[in-house]
Amino acid sequence: MISFEEAKARLETAGQSHVLQFWAELSADERSGLLEEISQLEPKELLEHCRAAVAAASRQSRADVRLDARMEPVAPEFIGSVRKSDKETLQMWNDEGLLQISQNRVAVLLLAGGQGTRLGVSYPKGMYNVGLPSGKTLYQIQAERIQKVQELATQKHGCMCTVPWYIMTSEFTLGPTEQFFKDNAYFGLCPSNVVMFEQRMIPAVDFDGKVILEKKNKIAMAPDGNGGLYRALVDNKILEDMERRGVEYLHVYCVDNILVKLADPIFIGFCVNKGADCGAKVVNKAYPAEPVGVVCRVDGLYQVIEYSEIQPETAELRDLRGELLFSAGNICNHFFSRGFLQKVTTNFEGQLKQHVAIKKVPFVDEEGNLVKPTKPNCIKMEKFVFDVFQFSKKFVAFEVLREEEFSPLKNADGAPLDTPTSARRSLLSQHYRWALGAGGNFTDEQDKSITSKHSVALNEEPPAICEISPLVSYFGEGLEKLLKQKNLKSPLYLDVNEAKNLLQTI
Repeated sequence: MISFEEAKARLETAGQSHVLQFWAELSADERSGLLEEISQLEPKELLEHCRAAVAAASRQSRADVRLDARMEPVAPEFIGSVRKSDKETLQMWNDEGLLQISQNRVAVLLLAGGQGTRLGVSYPKGMYNVGLPSGKTLYQIQAERIQKVQELATQKHGCMCTVPWYIMTSEFTLGPTEQFFKDNAYFGLCPSNVVMFEQRMIPAVDFDGKVILEKKNKIAMAPDGNGGLYRALVDNKILEDMERRGVEYLHVYCVDNILVKLADPIFIGFCVNKGADCGAKVVNKAYPAEPVGVVCRVDGLYQVIEYSEIQPETAELRDLRGELLFSAGNICNHFFSRGFLQKVTTNFEGQLKQHVAIKKVPFVDEEGNLVKPTKPNCIKMEKFVFDVFQFSKKFVAFEVLREEEFSPLKNADGAPLDTPTSARRSLLSQHYRWALGAGGNFTDEQDKSITSKHSVALNEEPPAICEISPLVSYFGEGLEKLLKQKNLKSPLYLDVNEAKNLLQTI
């Protein structure tokens, strides 16, 4: 713990003496908490952060970003595709991925620093239940997919293996996430293979470059974006842990995608087969103006361009086949080699772009009154995980089907997109397709046959309700022996016990 005099000196160096203006009014515990916060701030870094925030906000307000003339799509030779590849090629990539997993060379890393504020809840998104028949949360679904992919690799290669799960949290989500995993016995995973760590928090700054106080004894802080991953890897010695475990490849993803294939063998195998140090899963943009970032090259370097930075006429461009030229929609689903991450953290972390977000943040005014602003008053700076693409020596993109692999959960029900209802529908529609593909037929509760429908629109419920546990099938495999020519009563929850029952009726 630093002293009051040390704290005062630090803040004076950074030009932030006002942080202590209510010191005389604070209790002993409040003083202790504030000193602890100040002790985490390096004066020179804080000074530079505040100056950079003001400068970046000023640039943003007058910027006229025109990247169109400098943009190029990802070259065809560096793109793989589920849609355009034959079964033999997909199987080759899958086999390579399972081989790497079986040799304990693959880990997954979850970006879980965000709260469920837009969902209308105060707890971490991963704890959210979208209303599946099983009642499973996102965390449980993901944990069970890890277990199943480990099982598939073990079955194919005859050796026990582990896919470590690294979970990057924030100050807001670490405690609740740790407790949730303990309360649920880590969903069947070995606790030593679930490694939680915290990303840095950085102060929110007003338009004059002054740190904002959210209380008399507390600085307003925010996570430094998912690009804070690279600093957090160093702070928490995560790369050293990966090296100790023999991990060479990392699958990084966001918590809110209910369809995410953790440690996807096909994606891992494709990237390894291509000798990639960095890769990104993408989906075809649904329409030219879809508000999603685009993976492309700018001045020869790979990066993600936000939809707002692309002029409408550029977004409309099509290739000779009539497909959108800039169609590679980013879904925050990435592959990195450990060597690449080592290079980024050692040489390039300080070069990552700082992105500006202008927000409304409650604050304490000079009289000590809590003010809830009616217009933006705060500059938040954040880094994005994809901003390291530019440093890759061998970047690849891998196109997957949106209906099979991307359905994010961002908004509360009532919003037009990305809600609990849309996420639940996406998963249940996928599992319904799997069941039909395996030869199953559905009946209702009165044993009347339900007409099959192999294509279900995003805004409609599947004709029958079917949820398949990841512990039964990772991505639709192994279901034919269970479901072929079976009459399945809707709603169906196919867990391990139900699968055993079905096997006994064959």
